[in-house]
Amino acid sequence: MNDFLHQPGFFGTSANFAADFTLVMMILIAILFTVGVILAVKKKYDTHRWVQTVAAILNAIMVLWMMILPFRDFVAPGLPAQLGERFHAVTVLHAFVGFFALTFGLFVTLRGNGLVPKVLKFKNYKLFMRIAYGLYMLTTILGIWVYFTWFVGNPNPPTY
Repeated sequence: MNDFLHQPGFFGTSANFAADFTLVMMILIAILFTVGVILAVKKKYDTHRWVQTVAAILNAIMVLWMMILPFRDFVAPGLPAQLGERFHAVTVLHAFVGFFALTFGLFVTLRGNGLVPKVLKFKNYKLFMRIAYGLYMLTTILGIWVYFTWFVGNPNPPTY
């Protein structure tokens, strides 16, 4: 499996298959989140809940599987000294916003499925869902920027 993920990617950039696969999956997950929003607007709340839950779980899997190790291996060793460089700055910004999107989004997902204690429940659910969706979309846009910074605008891209 490791050899498969590290073969050349399919977009023709300097990225490997894993990076191209991650980019496609994260865009598909963003689309899935958007479908969930549309379902909520149409008042199809049960289907909305299932779609958003699946999207949040897929997002968490992708982050844990495909993003944390490259950050640890390629970005973290250069911090804080190289934070002024585009490669590090863009990736740290993406990781920072992504951390909040992931944790807040998973909290909202757990709340939507009735899996949080009463003390942590909130009443204005629509506001929390909108914030989570906005954070996920911002993180996706930043992730696309990271992809271009790492594999299109970088003469020496990281290889994992």
